[in-house]
Amino acid sequence: MTLSPVIKKDFLLQLAKQGKRADNRNMNQYREVKIETGVIDKAEGSAKVMIGNTQVVAGIKMDLGTPYPDTPNQGVMSTAAELIPLASPDFEAGPPRENAIELARVVDRGIRESEVIKFDELCIVPGEKIWLAFIDIHVIDYDGNLFDASSLAALAALLTAHVPIDQFKENLEADAETCPEIKTYLEQHQTNYPLPMRTPPISCTFVKFGDVIVVDPSLDEEDIADARLTVATDEKGDIRAMQKGLNGSFTPDEIKNVIKEAAINGNDLRKKLYESIQ
Repeated sequence: MTLSPVIKKDFLLQLAKQGKRADNRNMNQYREVKIETGVIDKAEGSAKVMIGNTQVVAGIKMDLGTPYPDTPNQGVMSTAAELIPLASPDFEAGPPRENAIELARVVDRGIRESEVIKFDELCIVPGEKIWLAFIDIHVIDYDGNLFDASSLAALAALLTAHVPIDQFKENLEADAETCPEIKTYLEQHQTNYPLPMRTPPISCTFVKFGDVIVVDPSLDEEDIADARLTVATDEKGDIRAMQKGLNGSFTPDEIKNVIKEAAINGNDLRKKLYESIQ
């Protein structure tokens, strides 16, 4: 039997008054997090992340291209998310819908704004030839908190990705005959090498229902949430990106506490992330 949102919200609020959640977690506690890398052989980098029963796979593909006119010395990144119908009865086949677009944008912003990828090192010839990095996110099972699961999967995939020199070497060598910059680039990079990365910030998502705020919301908690806040912090605890969702609001004190807890949980998740790529 499916509980109505009103009954569900009342039940979860009554639990919260006792300092409890339906799955016996603390308010600031994540579900079990598992990260597995190298799950897609044909990708330049890939990872699968499970947070509780939520499961997400991310893959990285790279290609040669031309830079944007306003960033001639920078590589390019693109992020896409697919919510397959198998993951949830609420997901439908077809073009990306609003929730998939929002998911891709939140993950993209957390990576782009914090400059995790060293985009300047993906430039081969300024204004002419750069590397393009495509991040594809696929939701396999949805039980809440897609933002954090997708962000972790994308980061794990990026941290294990390589620049595929071998795959494009023939084309690059042909261009090198008339372009000194490409010749120099190939002398410096004779084979595949790791995607140039910085230490990543980690995104932590909180939702508010009534006057209760919890981290890593389950699907039931997301269903009754009034407001959502995703905060990405670096290893120093500094904010690198924020995303507010839903129609409710947070008080200044609540935001300060969310940022504090995001930094604490972020450090724990970062350790798991690096353990997965060793």
